[in-house]
Amino acid sequence: MSESHVKTILSEQLNVSRETIDDLDTLVGLLKKWNKTINLVGNATIADVWRRHVLDSAQIWQLRPNKLKVWVDLGSGGGFPGLVLAILAKTDAPDAVFHFIESDARKCAFLRNVSRETSLNTVIHTMRIEDADEITADVVSARALASVDVLLGLSVSFLSENTYCLFLKGRGCATEVMKAHESWHFQSNMIESVSDSSGTILKLWNIRRA
Repeated sequence: MSESHVKTILSEQLNVSRETIDDLDTLVGLLKKWNKTINLVGNATIADVWRRHVLDSAQIWQLRPNKLKVWVDLGSGGGFPGLVLAILAKTDAPDAVFHFIESDARKCAFLRNVSRETSLNTVIHTMRIEDADEITADVVSARALASVDVLLGLSVSFLSENTYCLFLKGRGCATEVMKAHESWHFQSNMIESVSDSSGTILKLWNIRRA
């Protein structure tokens, strides 16, 4: 899928503005620059960065709650999905604050650099997820970080009765959900990814320990 095709999908299907596309261009440019010295994303994915990383992240924006104030992104790494979503929020939820939790200081430096260059409303926490302070989130997100049951354990400090979890998962998502039900009660919805036929967006809510 070409860059122009992805930008068309973003514009026509996800209603992303020209100004927002420009900010995403800035993100991609900085990613390519920094990835030469820091392993932010796999080198093999750079040629397909718009589909593999930008579109993959942007698609979950449509699943956000109507009143979004606080978003927590776990293991933010190279900024996917967090940076993409914070860029989209500039237009659609300008008062929302995005908390990125990442233990690698070099990756946090990248997150801060992109946040400055694109004027994002972010707070970057350089620490392990287990050490983070409690933050009541409207949404908790993660991408390619851990299994569903582990992710829910990591999310505990950020959950309220109204919190949604949005996890970008690959093959085996249904099996992970079944396993997670051994330790957790929750409602869930699995949505096919628009960027990868083998990918799944997992939406969870009404989450509590079993």
